Amino acid sequence: MELLVNALPANFLPERRIRFNLRTALAEALSNAICYGNRHDVRKVVQVRAEVRSDALHVHVVDEGEGFKPDAVPDPTLPENREREDGRGLFVLRHIVDRVSFNEKGNAVCLTLLAG
Repeated sequence: MELLVNALPANFLPERRIRFNLRTALAEALSNAICYGNRHDVRKVVQVRAEVRSDALHVHVVDEGEGFKPDAVPDPTLPENREREDGRGLFVLRHIVDRVSFNEKGNAVCLTLLAG
């Protein structure tokens, strides 16, 4: 994480977005990749790649799991889902970064934070 933060141009993102949004989003994406994607299999790898562009930071997290269908994850804010434990992490990701996108297989996520 520190390598990524140190590679960002000065004033690329407000300090609060780096300290909270970026760190929280990356921790959640890594946790999902390790726990749900790779199923805690120590033989499997999670890859992280960051792209710093003039207008945005894109952080890609890829696991070796079978993937999932993000659209099938229940909305944790609906009354019938409030007691469920799944879906909360994805909900948080979608609210603390500017864009969350997945590959077709569902084993790679791209978290985008817009500059400024």
